[in-house]
Amino acid sequence: MVRLSGKNCIDLVQQVFYGKDLTRVPSHTIHFGTIRDGERIIDEVLVSVFHEGTSYTSENAVEISCHGSPVVMKEIINLLIKKGARFAEPGEFTKRAFLHGKLDLAQAEAVADIIHAETENARQAAINQMRGGFSKEINRLREELIHFASLIELELDFGEEDVEFAKRDELRSLILKIRSFIHSLIQSFDQGNVIKNGVPTVIAGKPNAGKSTLLNLLLNEERAIVSDIPGTTRDVIEDEMILNGIAFRFIDTAGLRETSDTIEAIGVERTREQMKKASLILYVIDLTDTTPQAIEMEETELRNLGTPYILIGNKLDRARPELIEKLKNNVVLISASKHTNIEALKEAILSRVHVNKVKTGDVLVTNVRHYQNLLQTNDALLRVLEGMEKGTTGDFLAMDIRQALHYLGEITGAITTDDLLENIFSKFCIGK
Repeated sequence: MVRLSGKNCIDLVQQVFYGKDLTRVPSHTIHFGTIRDGERIIDEVLVSVFHEGTSYTSENAVEISCHGSPVVMKEIINLLIKKGARFAEPGEFTKRAFLHGKLDLAQAEAVADIIHAETENARQAAINQMRGGFSKEINRLREELIHFASLIELELDFGEEDVEFAKRDELRSLILKIRSFIHSLIQSFDQGNVIKNGVPTVIAGKPNAGKSTLLNLLLNEERAIVSDIPGTTRDVIEDEMILNGIAFRFIDTAGLRETSDTIEAIGVERTREQMKKASLILYVIDLTDTTPQAIEMEETELRNLGTPYILIGNKLDRARPELIEKLKNNVVLISASKHTNIEALKEAILSRVHVNKVKTGDVLVTNVRHYQNLLQTNDALLRVLEGMEKGTTGDFLAMDIRQALHYLGEITGAITTDDLLENIFSKFCIGK
């Protein structure tokens, strides 16, 4: 499909379309014909026409459905550009929809989230946001705050008369209510972030413990090189899989050991960095080359990181029975090469991540930008409460309330800057 939007796009397409007169057809209609460059037929197509105010962008819009050949599409696009069209910028269609009031900024961002959704939960969360549930709640909070902000501003005009239009008890109750709701949104980000971005899961351990074999087994493909030679993996290898509707980003890393090899040492340092950033660590132990005391020392280091972890004892098929007996209650025992107990490992992984199924209408924060704005709103409202406790004058209260309104307004686009819009829409793909 080739999509055009803009005041003159219907007239432009009519110059190359042979069929009905597109300038006279009703909106939301589809017409068969040919696209021609002079007398030369490029393709038979279906052309959909949308009139201003009724299209996705709220401008006149045309969609040309052609045959899927890259050559055909390229010729049609080149012909349209020759007639006066230009390539869309990344996200420009959605940006125009925002600028014309068809979507607010949070809804526009949800369009990109739908496109990139990899799980049903991620898709549903994005759909809920695009349908405006999240924006509706934010706008409701802003309206209530605007009411009190205007009353306090009015007080400032009568500063010498010592009047109080904004009842402080009512303002305090409102801010407590708003902060309670914002707190629930902030708390939802942990789940929302997992739903949208998946769980970064580092596979770590000493060299030759079977980390790469485990990664290949989990992904069901030969993603990492497997060798009996210690230190084979020297850089981070990353891939993703879905477990029970949750995306896990598995990261295979270099084995943890002291080494004089410069390249391997860099890999070991990257492993430690990845472990600090991970949401979950799968720590693989070679059962044929360890002791309970060594495992205890490794687990102490893991605890000090503060990241959730699962101890995995690999090479179960060759382990000593007495070692298995000592570890069976605290370590997930597997054989990656023999595919033993892999389902038990998957269950252990899922048990560390708690994500509820997203239902229609659920309001979740999945966007880091929204999360940061909510934190800043919460801080500004806290300053208002503290100010009222200390008897702060209305001009300082008004300043903090305006800050809260500003941060809330940035979420939906009631307040925007060119830099903000550029940052958001530049991440879209072209044509969206």
